[in-house]
Amino acid sequence: MSALHSVAEIRRIEQEALSALPPYTLMSRAGAAIAELAQQLLCSATAASPLVLILAGPGNNGGDALEAACLLEEAGIDVAVQLHADEARQPEDARRALARAREAEIQFIDDLTEAGLRQQSWALVIDGLFGIGLARPPGAKLGAIIDYVNSLRCPVLSVDVPSGLNADTGSIVGGVEGRAVQATHTLTFIGDKPGLHTCDGSDHSGQITVDTLESGASEYLPTGAFLNGPHYFATELKPRANNSHKGSYGDVIVVGGARGMAGAPVLAARTAAFGGAGRVYLAFVDEGQAYDDKHPELMFRLADRVEFGASAALVIGPGMGTSRHAHDILARALESEADIVLDADALNLISAEPILQHRLHRRSQPGAPSVSIITPHPLEAARLLDTTTQQVQHDRPQAARILARQFNAITVLKGAGTVIAFPDGEIAINPSGNPALSTAGTGDVLSGLCGALLAQGWPTRAAALAATWIHGAAADRLVAAGLGPVGLTASEFIPAIRAVFNQIIRDHVQRRPAAPAHRTHP
Repeated sequence: MSALHSVAEIRRIEQEALSALPPYTLMSRAGAAIAELAQQLLCSATAASPLVLILAGPGNNGGDALEAACLLEEAGIDVAVQLHADEARQPEDARRALARAREAEIQFIDDLTEAGLRQQSWALVIDGLFGIGLARPPGAKLGAIIDYVNSLRCPVLSVDVPSGLNADTGSIVGGVEGRAVQATHTLTFIGDKPGLHTCDGSDHSGQITVDTLESGASEYLPTGAFLNGPHYFATELKPRANNSHKGSYGDVIVVGGARGMAGAPVLAARTAAFGGAGRVYLAFVDEGQAYDDKHPELMFRLADRVEFGASAALVIGPGMGTSRHAHDILARALESEADIVLDADALNLISAEPILQHRLHRRSQPGAPSVSIITPHPLEAARLLDTTTQQVQHDRPQAARILARQFNAITVLKGAGTVIAFPDGEIAINPSGNPALSTAGTGDVLSGLCGALLAQGWPTRAAALAATWIHGAAADRLVAAGLGPVGLTASEFIPAIRAVFNQIIRDHVQRRPAAPAHRTHP
């Protein structure tokens, strides 16, 4: 299941389901799902008599946790509930769950302090404090409880969303003043949420399980967000024909390399070659190196002497600088009919000049022969939007949507849970990747891969999705091999990208149904 649902969409689905079901049905199903996953997690517990701490908040999220407490107690598992709710203000289903817990004589912890909690040894914590409706950060008392939970070494199972996390954006509610549970597992209901996969959600959600609660969520209209994966670009994963040559796989021109910044375009160019482009050129803004001694197949030119036509994909911006000369080269590229990937200094130049912004926007007008991909990191995005990095990170999906619409370009907003946004408002969140990518030059590698796929004739949408996923999967491959995440360098990702790309092509070919055998009829 790859659809991602906003809080508003989840609310609508939930209300439709509630209106069609007897009271307490969804809460009963949620409690059962929590109890089942909790028991699976307890199977690995080392304690002879595992004790489960259940934190129940004021809403239906807390009611789900209380229902799970009853079911765990019935299964012979010792539970202790800490209630953070005013019973008179609870929703009806949550009050019913609380009544069931009291009738079951479940232990309630009256001491609400962190010190009181530290007197116990927990095999599992179930976080049912806050769900998707949290609008303000937890107070000091609950903040201390969350800090305590985050200090534990046992599994932590969050109900629907880690308490304190914004389900739409993945940011911590309240920013630096807020707190959020760092779950090892999140059991989310009705549908998956964007905030579990981007920004702080990447660090707080742990292993995510989706349970639709038989709500009929799959019957609703498609959402405007999804989790990226190879099935979204599988139609382009084709083995190479024997009867092909370098001209079959297109040209990439990497434009950059101001004086003292040759490394960035070289990284992009090497990646374009490893990503399958037939030929790769480096067009330097200033006089630079004549060749790459590690990869002499790359061809070097001065950007002033290179024609930007429709026959090659352009990657423009790595190490380009922001000189007037660089500006003029960028302006010429934007007027070309080439497919363009814009990164780094190209984005900084565009952010500073409305004329360049206008040229970028009009490149992809209906009927225009060219397409554009922009790949900003949060600071570059902030410059393009004339805002702050903090504001971009506060709502990464929205920032990416605005950029895509404003510049009429597919936008790859890099970071934890990279967001790919399309001018029509649809977004994808990329689940591959890890902190190994937090090093200089990995953005240049990504832009080079985007250019390679465009050169090979991939549609722009598929190229952006595939390049982002493969880029992250290469980092995952390296870390799984014990080579990171600390200390990996951008150049190390390039051969890993080639390996991942070839592997997913092989996997896709193997999964395709075999053609029916021909029969000879008598």
